[in-house]
Amino acid sequence: MITLGCKVNQYESQVMRENLIKSGYMPSDNKEIADITVINTCTVTSVSDSKNRKLIRRIRRENPHGIIVLTGCMPQAFPDDTSLFEGCDIVLGNASRKMLVPSIERYLSGKQQIIDITEHQNSGEEFESMAISDFDERTRAFVKIEDGCNRFCSYCIIPYARGRVRSKKLSQLKEEIEALAQKGYKEVVLVGINLCAFGQDTGSNLCDAVDVACAVDGIERVRLGSIEPEKMDKETIKRLSVQKKFCPQFHLSLQSGCDETLKRMNRHYTSAEYMDIVKNLSEAFENPAFTTDVMVGFAGETEEEFQKSLDFVKSVGFAKVHVFSYSRRKGTVADKMPNQVSPEEKDRRSKIMIEETDKSRLGFLASQKGRTEPVLIETIRRDGFLEGYTKNYTHVKIKINKEDEESFKKLCGTFADVYIESCEKDCCIGSLVR
Repeated sequence: MITLGCKVNQYESQVMRENLIKSGYMPSDNKEIADITVINTCTVTSVSDSKNRKLIRRIRRENPHGIIVLTGCMPQAFPDDTSLFEGCDIVLGNASRKMLVPSIERYLSGKQQIIDITEHQNSGEEFESMAISDFDERTRAFVKIEDGCNRFCSYCIIPYARGRVRSKKLSQLKEEIEALAQKGYKEVVLVGINLCAFGQDTGSNLCDAVDVACAVDGIERVRLGSIEPEKMDKETIKRLSVQKKFCPQFHLSLQSGCDETLKRMNRHYTSAEYMDIVKNLSEAFENPAFTTDVMVGFAGETEEEFQKSLDFVKSVGFAKVHVFSYSRRKGTVADKMPNQVSPEEKDRRSKIMIEETDKSRLGFLASQKGRTEPVLIETIRRDGFLEGYTKNYTHVKIKINKEDEESFKKLCGTFADVYIESCEKDCCIGSLVR
């Protein structure tokens, strides 16, 4: 199983992995000699599609007799572009994922290529029933609670790959998280394609999902995946702030700090509104962390607009920023917009934005020094450090004595109080509090 892309894809890969195991298929330790390779694709940018095609060619070259199953967003978004499927034996769209095992069995019988890409419904489509019982030996588990998007940002192909908004039932969410808690998981991350839209089709909302997760015995932390900023109104913030298990780590998707650019993107907030949300969250939560995505070189972005975006990003003080260049996507509104920015200019702006956001990250990490925080321990690194994350998802390396390494292994998957002493480029350094 090879997974590309977002947390939702990672969750869905785990679902497919468990379904294959239940049907008698065994995981392979060696991808080069696997009988079946399932590739769960991402198509958020044209670069993603290029990576998908290169991966398919490499797997076919290294494992010429193996079965390649292609699924995920790429085939769903571009079902008529068969060039994307070259070298694949089975191609399934997101709406046909439940046909994975039957399709493999049918292919084994006839050895004929299978392409099954069902269109998403424009309305009335139900949330696909799925649940996981494990999460690939990790200490935290992603739980998908929402699929689809109704926003249609001008640059985005995902509504075509994922369909309209649909939500998991709260009763199913409760059962799934209870099962994960029984497996020993202490933390869950609620994820979705447009997470803040959860419940708009079922009469509930995101806070209801958080309440359900926090109420499960054994679960000690609940955090959210990427969220749209304009949905974080004062009532939502108030409800989240009273949940002691809720983690104050907010990935508020920005895309641009320039209002003119945001308007062309068909984003539904201004930079001032975004800043107000950051301030409201900062007042409601102790020591929150804000992360985001920022796009440079969007269609028509002038130097002045880029500078506005850069200045805004610097003013927020993000803990981490994913900077990426705009990638034209066939079938989107932005692809036909005039004044497209050259690749060279995108690259220049990307480097400038990354340089500034790296400074912002260092500033955030430095602000954590001197704090004692409970850390969820994930593993012992090869360099002899314990490694884990705080409630606001600060990455912490914890100093231990090499001779005590074996005794500290039992801490993995548990919480420990850590005093944060210093910071490096991408993490903090701390020591266990006795």
